[in-house]
Formats: sequence, C-alpha cells, structure tokens
Amino acid sequence: MAEHGHNFKSIEQKWQKKWENSKIFQTKEKKGVRKFYSLEMYPYPSGTGLHMGHAFNYTVGDIFARMKRMQGFNVLYPMGYDSFGLPAENAAIKNGVHPKKYTEKAIANFIKQQKNLGLSYDWSRVIFTHKPEYYKWNQYFFLKFLEKGLAYRKKAPVNWCPKCQTVLANEQVHQGKCWRHQDTEVETKNLEQWFIRTTKYSDELLDKIHSLQWPSRIKIMQENWIGRSEGTEIFFEIKGEKWPIFTTRPDTIFGVTFMVVSSQHLRLMELVKPDQKDKVESFLKKIRATKQEDLENLEKEGVFTGSYAVNPANNEKIPVYVGNFVLADYGSGMVMCVPAHDQRDFEFAKKYNISIKLVIKPKDKVLNEKNLDEAYTGPGILINSGSFNGLFSEQAKEKITKALESKKQGRRRTQYKFRDWLVSRQRYWGTPIPVIYCSSCGIVPVPEKELPVKLPEKVKFGKGNPLETEEKFVNVKCPKCGNRARRETDTMDTFFDSSWYYLRYCDSKNSKKPFDIKKVSYWMPVDQYIGGAEHATMHLIYARFFTKALRDLGFFGNLKIDEPFLRLFNQGMLHGSDGFVMSKSRGNDVLPEEVSEKYGIDTARLFLVSMASTDKDIRWSDEGVEGSMRFISKVMDFFSRKKFGKTDARTENKLNKTIKEVTSYIENFQYNLAVIAIRELFNYLENGTDRKTTETFLKLLSPFCPHISEELWHRLGNKTFLSLQKWPVVDERKINPEFEKEEKTVDGLINDVNNVFNIVRSKGKDVSKLYIYTLPNEKNTYTNNLNEIKKRTGLGVFVYSVSDKGKHDPENKSKKVKPGKPGIYLE
Repeated sequence: MAEHGHNFKSIEQKWQKKWENSKIFQTKEKKGVRKFYSLEMYPYPSGTGLHMGHAFNYTVGDIFARMKRMQGFNVLYPMGYDSFGLPAENAAIKNGVHPKKYTEKAIANFIKQQKNLGLSYDWSRVIFTHKPEYYKWNQYFFLKFLEKGLAYRKKAPVNWCPKCQTVLANEQVHQGKCWRHQDTEVETKNLEQWFIRTTKYSDELLDKIHSLQWPSRIKIMQENWIGRSEGTEIFFEIKGEKWPIFTTRPDTIFGVTFMVVSSQHLRLMELVKPDQKDKVESFLKKIRATKQEDLENLEKEGVFTGSYAVNPANNEKIPVYVGNFVLADYGSGMVMCVPAHDQRDFEFAKKYNISIKLVIKPKDKVLNEKNLDEAYTGPGILINSGSFNGLFSEQAKEKITKALESKKQGRRRTQYKFRDWLVSRQRYWGTPIPVIYCSSCGIVPVPEKELPVKLPEKVKFGKGNPLETEEKFVNVKCPKCGNRARRETDTMDTFFDSSWYYLRYCDSKNSKKPFDIKKVSYWMPVDQYIGGAEHATMHLIYARFFTKALRDLGFFGNLKIDEPFLRLFNQGMLHGSDGFVMSKSRGNDVLPEEVSEKYGIDTARLFLVSMASTDKDIRWSDEGVEGSMRFISKVMDFFSRKKFGKTDARTENKLNKTIKEVTSYIENFQYNLAVIAIRELFNYLENGTDRKTTETFLKLLSPFCPHISEELWHRLGNKTFLSLQKWPVVDERKINPEFEKEEKTVDGLINDVNNVFNIVRSKGKDVSKLYIYTLPNEKNTYTNNLNEIKKRTGLGVFVYSVSDKGKHDPENKSKKVKPGKPGIYLE
C-alpha cells in the first residue's frame, strides 16, 4: 500500500532482492583489511514469529554493522538459530507436532521476517543448532572435556513428576505441581547428572572481567555470581561426623546458636529425626510450591530437624534447622548462624525463639542481648569468647583461625558462589550426550569417528523422555568390550550450543573440524556483541568459560584468545502501547508485516531508534511512527524535485559537524541523537545545496533507512550500491566555531519567539510578523540566518540594530536589548 504517494513496500522488496542476488553482505577473510566482527545474540525461533520488539533488537545491530562496513572494515555480521530447547518439545506434547517440523517451520518464518527488515546479514554462514552438522561438534567438545576432566558425573537434585515419570525443568513446575498434571505434587529426586567443571576457571573469569568493555552492571552481576570470598572452614560435629562450614566471620564463632542446612541438601533426610519427619516434609512441599525467582524474596523460614551440632569453639550443642535460604551447593550446604551479628539470622532466631548471644561489643555503645532490636554487624571488641576476649574483631579472625587450624578443627579457605555447570537434561530435543554405560567397562565415551550420535526422529512423546523408550537408540554394544551396553539418554543443556556458536560462524561449513584456526585467528574475538542483560550470569559466563577451556585444550593453536566478546551492548526493551513489554502472549505485539504494509519498514526502523537512548526501554506509538513517516516522505519529496546548486561555508560547517556527531553517536549506540543530527542537517539542506553534500546526507541516513537511501542514491544516477560506499569522513578545517555560536544563538532566539508567540496567541491575537532588535555588532548573526529563522517560525522576519533610525518598534523593545539577548516584537 502506498502512503503519502510513496510505495515503500515495493522499494523494500526491490532492494532486498538486489542485495541478496548480488551477495553484497557476504564476506570472507581478506589479508591486510581491518576486520570487524559484529554479532547479536542469536534467537530461539519461537513458533509465534517476530514482533517489533525483536525488530528493535536486530535494527540496533544492523545500523552498527552497516556503518562499520561503509567505514571500510571487512565486516562479519552473521545470523543463526538456537533451535534446540524445551518449547519445541512442549509443542510436540501438546499439539502432536514433531519438534523438528515445528522448529524448521518457525525458522523459515523467522528468516523471511528478518530479511524483510532489511538486515544486512551474511546469510551464507547461517547455523541451526538442531542440525547434526552443528551438534556433532557439541558432542566432540564434550568428549574433549571428559578426556581432560572438565566433564564429570555426580548426583544432583531434580524436579520429578511421578505421573509423567520424568524430570521437569524449573519452568515446568507451577506452584509445586507438574505443568501437565496439576493434581500431582512434584518431588525432589537425587539423580546422577553430568556437570562441566566451570569452577576450574573461577579466578580467571573473575580477574579478567575488568578488562572487558561491558556495561558496569553486567560486570558487577558476574562478579557477584562468581562470588569469591576469603574465609575459614570450621568443622562442626553432627552425629559423630565432621561437617565443614564456611564463614567469613570466624570472629563470631562463640555466638553461634543454631545451624541451617539447605532444603535441597543431598543428605538432608539423614539429619531428620523420625519425630520431625512429617514437619520437614510439609516444609519441603511448601518450598516446591514456590517459584524459583520468588524464593529470594520470601520470609526466611525453617523447621527443626531434631539433630544437634557441636560447636568446636566451646563444645556447646546447637540445633540444626532446615531452611529456605541456604544454597545446597554453597560450601557444604549448611551455614552457622550468629543471630546477634547477622540480620538474617537475627530475624530467624526471633521467629523461632532461638537464643541470641552477643560476642562483639561496639566501641561507642553498650548492647544488651535481651533487648536487641537488630543485629550488630559492625566491628568491635570480642566478649563472651573465652581466651579471645578483648581482641578487635579483625585481629580475632586471624587468631581464631590459627587456633582452629592447630587443633585440626578448621582451615583457611577461598569459597565461591559459582558452581559447576549442570548440563544434563532429561529431555528429547537437545544434543545427545555421547556416552555409553557398560556393566563391565563403566562409562565409555562414544568414539569420535562415530559422531554425531543422532537424535532418532521416530519417537513417542507423552510419557517421560522419549529417548528412554527408543530401544534402537538405547541398546548398543560397548565400544570397548563389545558386550551389550546402554546409551546415555540425557541431552545437553542448550546453553552448551550457544557457548561456542560465535566460533562456528567463522567457518560454518567445515565438516572436518568445528572451525579452522586460521579463520578464527582472523575473525576472533567478537568486536561488538549485542544482546539482553538477562544473559549476564548464564550465557555470557558459559561463553567466557568455553573460550578459555578451548584455548587451554589447544583449539586456537598459539593464538591468545582469552575472551569471546570485547565490547557488549545491552539494548532496551520495546513496550506495547499498553506500557507492558511487547509479547505475543500479552496480545500487545505489533507485527513487522503490518508495519511494512502501512508505513514502510524504514519508517519503523527510524522510529524505533529515535525515541530514546538505545539502551533504554521504549514504548510503541502509532503517532510516533507516523511522525517518522512524515520525515521520510519529506526526504522522498525533496529528492523528487531536487535541483543542485552551490554549497557555502555554512552548509559545509553543518555537514562536517553532522558527520562528526553521527559517527560518534552510532559508535556509542546513541542512535536517537544521531537521528536528531540527521534531521537537523536535512532541514538545512532544504534551502538548497550541491550534489556532493546531498549524497553525503544519504550516506548518513543509510544505516537507519537502508531501502529508501539506496533508492534515492540510484535516482541520483549512481550505479553502485550505497550500502558499500565509503562512510563520510569529517574535515575538521570546515567546522567553524563562529557558525556554531551563531546556530546556538538562533536556537535561543527561536525558543524565545515560541514562548512569546504562545502568550500572544493565548490572548486571541493573530501573528504574521517578527521584529528582532539587536546590538549593532550582533546584527549579522540574525541577518546571516534570516532564511532559517523564517523557515522555523513561519513568520515574516525583520531585523534591526538598536541604533537603526526609522525602525518599527511600537513597544520600545529595542531599549531592553542586552548582549546575546535581542528584543522581540510580534504582530
């Protein structure tokens, strides 16, 4: 449909076809040419397709890649699909559609929609993680990790539905019940699971964060996630067995009055006495009914297990509770609690009437443990601590640790919150883990020559993991001894796929290796990575780990590639007109197809990045889109009647200032400011200019509105692709500070005129003329910009010096003129 006389959709289709047929965005290694690897986090191809929220994400990356390409960089800008995962499997169970069919239909739709957005991807490098030619290398890396001790197996708690007879992901547990069987309580089972030893790289992951050009909040989130703490491990005896308990506050050990063990601890039930079992199980049910993300905000609760621990400092017996706030895999999964000196412990002790014992006294006030309103968490002098009384708390930490070490009751320890990566998934739609279990040989890796272990397609969905009942898949011969054996039926966490996909783009068609070292050495690391902040503590950490692990396994040869992504940018979220984040499920989504038909996709691209800084959330607005369309229509109309003239020093000043600003703004993702600068330049050019300046304007507009820019470039008689033209370079000599000063002065004048105009109009008076009164030495500033002032005010404009005789000044405005502050009169 043509809007404002311009058939934008026809223009879009024309240039998308030409770009694709000419393969102008395909790239390869070029010796001696600066490379730039720009990448967005690849999407999961949902069956609902793209909405304008997705379009915003991809437009952000495309604008950046287009400028870099025009700047002469050899740009790698690929796209692929994170196509394994739970949603496709759920769809198979609900709707009877095979995950492969569901996924490939969704991908075809995604590709079509992304191409219609005018995204300048190198489609020849596209990857699909559900294809054997990709997941073969997942399996290959897993075997290499297994060989080097980076992959291992141990028991871990999982959500288990007794009716489905299967493990559930956290997302499949709704208020403690199975998502398919809402009458069935989910149980916690401890099953053998595969882990990747990510903690081996804890220190390097932490120490290298500061070298990354990433948003501060992401770096802080990773630091907190890894959570390195220096402290003391103290051995508390429970039922004759020593349990190691980590603390950063050994100075408070004499104030420990209870212990709390994690509700997910593998050995929890060993601590529960028979008379407490019902209470504990009821408490565990309540926890399972709570969403994972809500647990942190819950009131701290617990139940006495019936067991007691012995404090090694004073041999006191202290009760052991099970609680909802201790992580099973932090330290030993149990913590010592000092309610007088920890606020969380204080609230718990008050709630359950547990004794509170002061062991640190502040210097400046007296505390009484019987009427404490809150825990005292600061430093001070030890009291009620035996031979350590009188020591300052920092000094006591060292002395108490030494004393515990001498009695073999404790030791210094560096502890991390960071845990090894559980990669086992008891699901079908993922990469099969390449391992075989033999009763004689134990765990046997699948030989590399037999990779990939392919997912069988003919499986039955509905009960448990379909792989478990697929006999041809499960029953195999042991590669070592040839006896009957059983294949692993777990598949890999899909974060495994996304932990190295950026490397595969460098050499996506290689069937002999995951990637060629020479190609990786040319392209890596990724120069600019773009994606959501929600991936801070999973994907972004796993990808960093993977890069370091592959480096140490020799996959990069002598190359020193330590980090995958040099720069990271987190784009904001697009909200619907209702104010909520745009989504299909909420029903506030806007489809790219509808926008293209009504406004043109360039209009939408321009609007999406005009509203606010690109890292901020924005709100969809039809009125805003229409405003962008009016500007684009103005540009189209301007070119349709364009006759070239001459340029002047003022225009060259404005042009070079705009080149400088737009380049910097795009480089720093301040797209909204770049659009303002481009629009201001266009307003300037409407007064008339030469061909070169007009073409430069199109180059600046091109990353934002690639289709119409390409069309107008060719309408000017050019035969080459604008998308491959050289990006304008600023000529600093042509930027005149005096012109800048004049521009600011004119802007100030226009603001003042608008204010006076509104006052006069509010009194019911019509206005058609503007009289300006200036000091003699400032008159030229306004006469030189007369056309600009007329254009922006829509009034007839007359400029007088205060010393001019015979000037029209009925209200004596010229008498009030000050330097830089002209008089204004409207009639």
